[in-house]
Amino acid sequence: MLAILSGCGEDFGNRYPTYRYRLTVEVETPEGLRTGSSVIEVTTRLAGPYSIPNPGQVLHSSRGEAVSVDLGRRGILFALLRSEMAEGWTHNLMFLLAPPVPRSVNRGLPNSSDLDFDMRMKATLALTGARVIPRDFAEFPESWREPGNPPTGWPMMVRFRDLADPKSVEKINPDDLSASFGAGVKLRRITAERTDDPVTSGILARLPWLKHTEGSLTEHPRDPKTGDWVPRSQTPLSSRLTDGDFAIGMGK
Repeated sequence: MLAILSGCGEDFGNRYPTYRYRLTVEVETPEGLRTGSSVIEVTTRLAGPYSIPNPGQVLHSSRGEAVSVDLGRRGILFALLRSEMAEGWTHNLMFLLAPPVPRSVNRGLPNSSDLDFDMRMKATLALTGARVIPRDFAEFPESWREPGNPPTGWPMMVRFRDLADPKSVEKINPDDLSASFGAGVKLRRITAERTDDPVTSGILARLPWLKHTEGSLTEHPRDPKTGDWVPRSQTPLSSRLTDGDFAIGMGK
């Protein structure tokens, strides 16, 4: 998603500073405001000059877990480590929240599209205070913005009818939480803020089966008549979500 720019890494070397941010979800309910947060760590580096197939490619990795918002008797809302359009949403979130670098002050790199990666990374590392995450990000690829494609700003949200059963997972419409959690429940805002706090843990206590899950939450189904794999668009949500949507690098 991020541009591969010639000249990237001249200021930082091949590895950029690791940073953390706190992702917070606030939900209004008739019982009062409910919040949940998670500290996520992001590592960014450049592939070496002899890397195959993309020397100089920007590479990201994250460590952390999904946000859990306990709504009491109404259930638990999980804001995942991805958006509906991008599995790497957590890697790029703070970068997208940083102010663009005007062409007038960048180094004029080819195809820089109004920003220089190193300068934008410096702006990311300099962010202070809580930043409200917009419903959509204009910088996501144009092909993702076709009619019918979901907005890119917020994380994908789900709940489980039964926390002990991964097959019971359901997708939540963040624009209409009342449809899933009852009248008067609505999303107030989602924020991200740079922090030095340690990466949070605790989701395994809520979803103990996640510790033994690798890949899809449930097996991808086959057609009982032909034995062929069922098309992804026709599979249950549990076979399309993975353990990495809930926890990454947590030493399961």
